[in-house]
Amino acid sequence: MTTLADPVPGGRPGDLRRVAAVTAGLAARGVHGIVLAYVDTAGVTRVKTIPTARLEAAVAWGVGMSPVFDTFLADDSLVTTDVLGSPDGDLRLYPDLDRLVPLAGQPGWAWAPVDRITQEGERHPGCARTFLRRIVAGAADRHGLVLKAAVEIEWAVGLGSAPAGEFVPAASGPAYGAVRQIELSDYTAELLAALAAQGVDVDQVHPEYAAGQFEVSVGALDPVAAADRSLLVRQTIRAVAQRHRLRVSFAPAYLPEGVGNGGHLHLSCWRDGRNLHSGGEGRYGMTAEAESFAAGILAHLPGLTAVTAPSPASYLRLQPSQWAGVFTAWGRETREAALRMITGTAGRHEQDANMEVKPVDLAANPYLALGCVIAAGLDGVTAARTLPGEITGDPARYGPDEAAALGVRRLPRSLPQAVEEFRADRVLREALGPVLADAVAAVRLGEAAAVDGLTPVQVAAAYRWAY
Repeated sequence: MTTLADPVPGGRPGDLRRVAAVTAGLAARGVHGIVLAYVDTAGVTRVKTIPTARLEAAVAWGVGMSPVFDTFLADDSLVTTDVLGSPDGDLRLYPDLDRLVPLAGQPGWAWAPVDRITQEGERHPGCARTFLRRIVAGAADRHGLVLKAAVEIEWAVGLGSAPAGEFVPAASGPAYGAVRQIELSDYTAELLAALAAQGVDVDQVHPEYAAGQFEVSVGALDPVAAADRSLLVRQTIRAVAQRHRLRVSFAPAYLPEGVGNGGHLHLSCWRDGRNLHSGGEGRYGMTAEAESFAAGILAHLPGLTAVTAPSPASYLRLQPSQWAGVFTAWGRETREAALRMITGTAGRHEQDANMEVKPVDLAANPYLALGCVIAAGLDGVTAARTLPGEITGDPARYGPDEAAALGVRRLPRSLPQAVEEFRADRVLREALGPVLADAVAAVRLGEAAAVDGLTPVQVAAAYRWAY
């Protein structure tokens, strides 16, 4: 369960009743400090930490942090909008006690995501977690829809002893190979133990395609909790790796060519306990609403790319014929399509049917990415959109006329192109609100300017260890 109420000065009543017991429980487990985490517009996780004894004060009155980070770039340089990027002002970070967890990978520490409000007790318009909570609440209030979500996590494991800034794979075995799994068996076993101790249900973890790459898939939760879990899992992956003298990268392209790290989103719509992606009269069992939701996502994908693929390094990864989903196309179990319909195995359709959104990487702020994807889907429901024709195989094979007839369009090839599509997408901008929408555009253009003239090798190096 995720706390859906906004924080208030003095603390949420339920939290105030619980905080003394939570603090005592943490102290009994040897937890000395708490990591308070959120994600900025650039996709970088920012933190403040407090002693465990200060949790009650944080729950009641928050912890101060400057709003300037909303327009930080991944290299810690700064851009501005008309309301963000100033050295003035302060925000309050309020931990969500429902998501607080002792960190098995970092003994002595606990972790909690935060919501950010102003000193006057109002919602901070730049808070991505608040934005996602608002979108999820709107889906329930206006459409009667309950959303479930999960974020896939791919990461590259390198040697901690490598020269500064360089990536040297810590495993040499082939993709999906037993050799690679054995080479990092101790690391991944400790990782699984840590995630289990933190209450993360893991579906699978395995060696992936690229050099030193692994992937972990976790169970679905409500979208806010799913975004929280994405941060927690990455925190754990990194912490356990360090204990094994390894270094990890979640960057979209940690090497200048080849398959990079994705962060695919899985989503399903439910009503009254029923999965709307199964048992309907539409294609592959979709109900009309589920198809409209999917069609909305597909229609807004060009603008969504500025949110889901927010780094210059993202566009080294978003290449045709590499399972990155770079065309506005959908298909059942078609891994080259931007929108993959997953029906599940016979006997599991009702539980497992969902959609996978593929042009997403882990440079994306998961709260912004999920919120914008859901807003796009809800627009499809409102407009009763229908999906175009399904594709099979690789859409890169289509000629221009055939692609146009199928509605297959290449997604933006660069970050400035993605920003142009985003600025033209009224639905996404209105969902975010003017403050967040302007921050997204400004930060993306700032990132593009920061690498202007760099080679792919230099771009990959610039972002290799940022995420």
